[in-house]
Amino acid sequence: MATTNDLKNGMVLDLDGQLWSVVWFQHHKPGKGGAVVRTKLKNVLSGKVVDKTFNADVKVEVATVDKRDMTYLYNDGSAYVFMDKSTYEQLNIQPDVVGEASHFLLENQDAIVAVHDDLPLYVELPASVELVVEYTEPGLQGDRSSGGTKPARLETGYDIQVPLFLTTGEKVKVDTRTGDYLGRVNS
Repeated sequence: MATTNDLKNGMVLDLDGQLWSVVWFQHHKPGKGGAVVRTKLKNVLSGKVVDKTFNADVKVEVATVDKRDMTYLYNDGSAYVFMDKSTYEQLNIQPDVVGEASHFLLENQDAIVAVHDDLPLYVELPASVELVVEYTEPGLQGDRSSGGTKPARLETGYDIQVPLFLTTGEKVKVDTRTGDYLGRVNS
């Protein structure tokens, strides 16, 4: 148990039997009345985001979420298979739990898997990953200036927008939170 004054971003709360992750919080003391804590909570399983206001010093139940360092092994067609780095135990995770992270997963890539009561909640990747451009249209002569973009397919099969000067086979850095191109990687 914790109080609403102890809330931090990323903390997982157990409210009415559902798990909610704290996305944002703000302590607020109005001129009249008691202090309150405004929060933006995201349902860990469904992804639904709600605004909730608590009175200050109210007790809330904190869920025990175990964040494990794991390695992504492969996709067996119905689930993503991860291996715990410390116990070498394999864990099958459903595609809906992996979510957007699947666009940036390569075999033998490190990831953090959040688990609550042996149930995988979500997969957390590093802020950026390096991927090879599998295919993109060639840039035209004179298209070397800044500003223009074109679609490119990454080695994971995900499509992003890249600058016109990039060619097929180049390695790029991609933001895993937004899917944005961050830069070219020189090998």
